[in-house]
Amino acid sequence: MFDKIDHIGIAVSDLKKMISLYRDSFGLEFKGTEVVDEQKVEVAFFPVGESKIELLEPTDPEGPVGKFIAKKGEGVHHLSFRVTDIEGKLKQLKEQGVALIDETPRYGAGGARIAFLHPKSTGGVLIELCER
Repeated sequence: MFDKIDHIGIAVSDLKKMISLYRDSFGLEFKGTEVVDEQKVEVAFFPVGESKIELLEPTDPEGPVGKFIAKKGEGVHHLSFRVTDIEGKLKQLKEQGVALIDETPRYGAGGARIAFLHPKSTGGVLIELCER
């Protein structure tokens, strides 16, 4: 059903500090940042093999990541799986009884089409489908 893990999204309060940690301490290659207005975040990208780490700093405390940090603190925000037919996967999952946050895809970082599955249906893990 899923092609591979696309990325792991990590909510952070201080993007510059965490970029330094991942780049300088962990030795990961830093590929830049992007502001995603629709998601109210600034994202920093670190490729790791075929996947990525995405550090997510809220640009608005009322956005999804801002609310996540206020409620749960910094940490793993979501797990993203790469798919080739996001509309078809959403339809299939809905038919199987998986609760969807997004009935239709929207745009995320890097021009990807994304949709989220509700954690109540996925063992408490926020899952993102990502089509590139």
